[in-house]
Amino acid sequence: MNYTRRLQRVIPGGAHTYSKGSDQFPSNAPQIFERGEGVYLFDAEGKKFLDFGMGLRSVLIGYAEEQIDSKAIEYLKKGMNLTRPSLIELEAAELMTDLIPSADMVKFTKNGSTAVTAAVKLARAYTGRKKVAICADHPFFSYDDWFIGTTPMSKGVLEEDSNFTKTFKYNDIGSLEKLISENTGELACVILEPLAVDCPSVAQAQGGCCGQSICSRAINSNYTFLHKVQELCNKNGIVFILDEMITGFRWGLAGAQGKFNLNPDLSTFGKAMANGFPLACVVGKREIMSQGSIEELGKERLFLVSTTHGADMASLGAFVANVAFMKSEPVEERVWSFGSQLIAKMNQRAVNRGLEKYLQVFGPACSPRFVTLDRNEKTSLEFRTLFLQEMLKRGILMPWISISYRHTESLLSEIEHALDETFEIYAQALETGPRGFVQGDYLKPVFRQFN
Repeated sequence: MNYTRRLQRVIPGGAHTYSKGSDQFPSNAPQIFERGEGVYLFDAEGKKFLDFGMGLRSVLIGYAEEQIDSKAIEYLKKGMNLTRPSLIELEAAELMTDLIPSADMVKFTKNGSTAVTAAVKLARAYTGRKKVAICADHPFFSYDDWFIGTTPMSKGVLEEDSNFTKTFKYNDIGSLEKLISENTGELACVILEPLAVDCPSVAQAQGGCCGQSICSRAINSNYTFLHKVQELCNKNGIVFILDEMITGFRWGLAGAQGKFNLNPDLSTFGKAMANGFPLACVVGKREIMSQGSIEELGKERLFLVSTTHGADMASLGAFVANVAFMKSEPVEERVWSFGSQLIAKMNQRAVNRGLEKYLQVFGPACSPRFVTLDRNEKTSLEFRTLFLQEMLKRGILMPWISISYRHTESLLSEIEHALDETFEIYAQALETGPRGFVQGDYLKPVFRQFN
């Protein structure tokens, strides 16, 4: 059955996030999944795949985790969404502000885009400034116009909505200093992830903030690129926003900011905070967050975030249960340990086949990245298509690498075997070109102007 055709007939893009679209996967990828369990996905015919997508990095423990799901169901049965705030809403808010040292207040919502845009609105209202500085090396902050207008997919966006958005480079503090100098007194905020591809630089260290080839959280400096950004923001009256959608909870209960000892003005979280349940939030310092409050009479009001389902009881229950699970089980240790082993094994397998120049795995062990290169050592979507296709033939779905608690060492031999066979095909394709090996179309970038 052609599920892709059915999906695209009733859903623009065929999915509710572009990362799940058919143009992001090889032609032999399952068109649709029926369910997930642990670290496995099952398609409509019941075929099982070992998954490293983990719900776009939102599932940190495992699919259909009983301890978390049962808590969500408990609150679903209490009414799901009440006419005034719920007890679980208060408990979750107090828990979040206890977990994150920089968080005095929290506003829950359903997705990261809403949370980041809320942070931008807070910063603009607090500073009275219009311009926003975003890190150009971090791929996505929001589907709202202030960000999307800066991408090739700017159709439908008023140009003036994104004209106030400026960019700087990661690990290049000079680019941010220059941007601040060119826009003196005009930048409301600086937004970046703690890290995406590269670790924050430290002048005296080799290999990033911990000085190791595989990032292990052993941060050996209290003065990284991130601290310099924070310092610049404080000096120039700019709101420092740390986007922890991906790093939050995956790096640990206090996020990456807890590991780096950062004190951002505002932070955004989502993804892994509720093990796949729809939940995100913006947190931050009271003097900024309280602009959305109602108790100070005579103060000009800021319409911050007002969403019917922002604090649904099931998702908040899942969040509280997810935190309890992380406190009682060695989630952080296992995720980092498995990731370290996977990075080492993938890179060693590449070396064994002479592919170390063409497929490289790197980054923090809890959330590794891999790049596929062609024979000219240039990043290649054609070879990424080939890699995904061949791993899928061997029952492994690896569009990216998202580690969960249920990824255990017992899986490594299965992965190694699939890598060996996949790398054999990869090596052959380097000699003659990928076209003779790839079935169907190549993957395409999400941010492109034309289909």
